[in-house]
Amino acid sequence: MTEYRRAYVPGGSWFFTVNLAERNNNRLLVEKIDLLRSAFVYTQQRHPFRMDAVVILPDHLHCIWTLPQDDADFSTRWNLLKGYFSRHIATGERVSASRKSRRERGLWQRRFWEHLLRDQNDFNRHADYIHWNSVKPG
Repeated sequence: MTEYRRAYVPGGSWFFTVNLAERNNNRLLVEKIDLLRSAFVYTQQRHPFRMDAVVILPDHLHCIWTLPQDDADFSTRWNLLKGYFSRHIATGERVSASRKSRRERGLWQRRFWEHLLRDQNDFNRHADYIHWNSVKPG
């Protein structure tokens, strides 16, 4: 099994990118935005975090979270959020053999990308990226 190196810093702020498994012409996140909002609320009620910035695009999202001072477990939060969302979506998506063997859905990419924000400038750069990410030129 692949071992991922992740920085776990209690009270830290992270930039995340989370993708749907099938990204081509997939608009699920914006079509089910109310459900996604509910998934965020569900997760925050169980494992609090501050949402500093977010952009929801049709097939992926970017956000910045700050966790409580005694907590660094963002992985559990993403697991809860993705699970809640998936349980409330009708089945029917393509599911690979490896996902079937693990009894997984095929909505989300298994992994997510995270970056521990090192300082205020790093935070500001990533917040700017989120704010401008959905703006299309022309």
